Amino acid sequence: MTIRTYNTLSGKKEILQTIEPGHVKLYVCGITSYDYCHIGHARSSLAFDMIVKYLKYRDYKVTFVRNFTDIDDKIIARANEQNTTSEELANRFINEFHVDMDKLGIARPDIEPRATEHIDEMITMIGELIANGKAYEAGGDVYYIIDSFPEYGKLSKRNIEDMKAGARISINEQKKHPMDFVLWKAAKPGEPKWKSPWGDGRPGWHIECSAMSKKYLGETFDIHGGGQDLIFPHHENEIAQSEGANGKPFVKSWIHHGFVTIRDEKMSKSLGNFLTIRDILDNYHPEVLRFFIFSTHYRNPLDFSEAAMQDATAGLDRLYQCVASINELDKTNTRQDTETAFGESDLLKIDSLEERFQQAMDNDFNTAQAQGVFFDTVKTINKIRAKLSEKPLATDIDKLKATTSILKNLAAIMGLLCEDASTYLLTKKQDMLTNCDIDADAIEALIIERKQCRIDKNWSRSDEIRDELLAKNIELKDGADGTRWVVKSK
Repeated sequence: MTIRTYNTLSGKKEILQTIEPGHVKLYVCGITSYDYCHIGHARSSLAFDMIVKYLKYRDYKVTFVRNFTDIDDKIIARANEQNTTSEELANRFINEFHVDMDKLGIARPDIEPRATEHIDEMITMIGELIANGKAYEAGGDVYYIIDSFPEYGKLSKRNIEDMKAGARISINEQKKHPMDFVLWKAAKPGEPKWKSPWGDGRPGWHIECSAMSKKYLGETFDIHGGGQDLIFPHHENEIAQSEGANGKPFVKSWIHHGFVTIRDEKMSKSLGNFLTIRDILDNYHPEVLRFFIFSTHYRNPLDFSEAAMQDATAGLDRLYQCVASINELDKTNTRQDTETAFGESDLLKIDSLEERFQQAMDNDFNTAQAQGVFFDTVKTINKIRAKLSEKPLATDIDKLKATTSILKNLAAIMGLLCEDASTYLLTKKQDMLTNCDIDADAIEALIIERKQCRIDKNWSRSDEIRDELLAKNIELKDGADGTRWVVKSK
């Protein structure tokens, strides 16, 4: 099987063919470090964390670079508001970003370059653009000449003539054409600045990614990623800069994830309708947020709601309950004959788990479809689990345990089922018991007592235990797998 990814540049799915066989070079645009991260940032980090994990699972070597923008108009403005330096503010929020990512279980990229550490590389590239007739200096600023790059607009599918018609030059700008964009900004009083051939100043936003990706991945590399909001103008400008300076194709394939919305409106700091990652993790387990995000294909819009998060909680619990129930199976009282609880169709589903998962993920990392494979497998496992006799076949137990082991390994690519199942479920129950005036150990002890009462046919005491727990808002549910308890909804 081969991996196919949707390439924004070509507008279609393409077979992943790396420049260096077996080695994926990936660059992703990171945060501008001036505030806490919201769920949109979580989606971006989780999407590419998943992609990297899946590529490695499929035996690719991956070099993953994700940058930090640590000098920018927003950073300068926020630092002034808080009476601190741009450097201190950026460092603080880079550290807070790592705190959030660690809580989500997101692996660090191989390289995390900061813009301010690569000013020399940016100055060199700007000099190359000027030498190639692609840029000009004006009053200490340096601008890219849009007309020097006929392919401008090829990523965003925008017509450059239409864009020119609506463009205007802002007051105090010295551009020759309104579509020309800034590569270097002349220093303003009180702002951070660096020396350059064009005078003191600082880099424009777009040039940093062109310079840093070239340094760490080369003039042409395999995949560039980011949110759909970066397609224009940021990624469009990166292409113009890199290809204008290097004279070579910049990136083979572009991967862009969709927006996170609230009531169908894009979540963003500028609109003030965002929830931070910390807001979410105050109320939900990190894997619930992961489950929610991966329940939708990464390219599609993702609408946040409490109802969607509750659905994600229920879905994750179902996976953990399945794994826990199989972990509890005991082989001390088994038989060795051949009367299996598995039907032929059950075996086909179980044995094809990994193949079906790969088919979903090879199709442009379709995590939503892969989750469907998980639940189809869980349904089969639960069906077999319910069919096991009091003295089950040893090989049936082995088969179920092996299947849940594979399930856990595959789910871990999305960062799911990474905890011990019994511990996860017990902790969840203990959290739910906060206002129930009883703890989990006491409930389990009463369930054991009730089980013995039922064996002894002491129905009166058995009913008393059920009523006693119900009075504390604990409902017992008897089934083929035994008795479980839930906190009753009020």
